Amino acid sequence: MASEASINQAGIRVDLQLIADMIQPATRVLDIGCGDGALLDYLVHFKQVDGRGMELSQAGVNACVAQGLSVIQGDADIDLANYPSDAFDYAVLSQTLQATHNPLAVLRQLTRIGRRAIVSFPNFGHWRVRWHLGAMGRMPVTPTLPSSWYDTPNIHLCTIRDFFGLCRSSDIAIERAIAIDAKGNARPIRSLQLANLLGEQGLFLLKGQS
Repeated sequence: MASEASINQAGIRVDLQLIADMIQPATRVLDIGCGDGALLDYLVHFKQVDGRGMELSQAGVNACVAQGLSVIQGDADIDLANYPSDAFDYAVLSQTLQATHNPLAVLRQLTRIGRRAIVSFPNFGHWRVRWHLGAMGRMPVTPTLPSSWYDTPNIHLCTIRDFFGLCRSSDIAIERAIAIDAKGNARPIRSLQLANLLGEQGLFLLKGQS
């Protein structure tokens, strides 16, 4: 999760604003793992999207419904299979991929359901994570990986380089790739080596399957 310093003037996290900027107004959006509905609420009110959400936690669903958002309780590993192909213009999975049991299967569902898929995740290849492991010999705790190893929801940590490799080997097209640093600065990924070292988060726009 991004730090409070990464909240923008619109009141949402910088990474969520970057996702919103990728989405065209008046489109159909499914936000999977939508949490308290911050992104979905922004999209509905500022970009006039036809927005739907799926959230695993009942507390998150309740928070979304209280805001008037159309959100159901569901598990990305199981329930995405119930949606028809091309049901949405965008399927969004923000900071959730690493908590799924089968990331590749989830990615395939995203690119089936949405004409475009937007995915973000914490980058386990960041230099601070590498330093902590190398110098301290312990699993790191950082702003994007805030939980201790024994109570983290993250079960499939990956790096930006790993994600590129997965998409390449699985014939998933990457249309845009962005690395986000600790201050919320976003840069297009031109050097995979530098992005993997300096980016705390990766953000990708993927092309849906035809």
